[in-house]
Amino acid sequence: MEQKRIMAGTERKRQMAAEVAETYSAEETYALGRRIGEQVSPGEVYTLSGDLGAGKTVFTQGVARGMGIEEAVNSPTFTILQIYDSGRLPFYHFDVYRIGDVEEMDEIGYEDYFYGEGVCFIEWAERIREILPGRYKEISICKELDKGTEYRRITMEEKGI
Repeated sequence: MEQKRIMAGTERKRQMAAEVAETYSAEETYALGRRIGEQVSPGEVYTLSGDLGAGKTVFTQGVARGMGIEEAVNSPTFTILQIYDSGRLPFYHFDVYRIGDVEEMDEIGYEDYFYGEGVCFIEWAERIREILPGRYKEISICKELDKGTEYRRITMEEKGI
């Protein structure tokens, strides 16, 4: 994917290649998440998209383990935000599926998390796209049933400036 960027009156092109991984089991999806979790840095924001049952929670559980979080990690569907602070960095896991209006994010103080020293993973982030930081990493998990019921294509791409 090619992105054009304008800086100080000159045009500069920057290549932003998407990384694609394929997994063939929940264990492989978890292991990929774990590798990502081992590499995350303070202040990073990741968005997760995928249909229900695509493996977002399994992937996120792997990320948490890679960050050194030992406790059980579940999708915060009914609480919107689950905070884990037992790893090497604070881990903020959002599930904004049930957000009716983006203003609800103000009520939970989202800016403290998005712009803090922890790591954010946001499921269903397309519902709050207008308040996402200028730079984030987008992860998309897709099932392709013709390749098997456990197959997942996981695309990771940096977004923003």
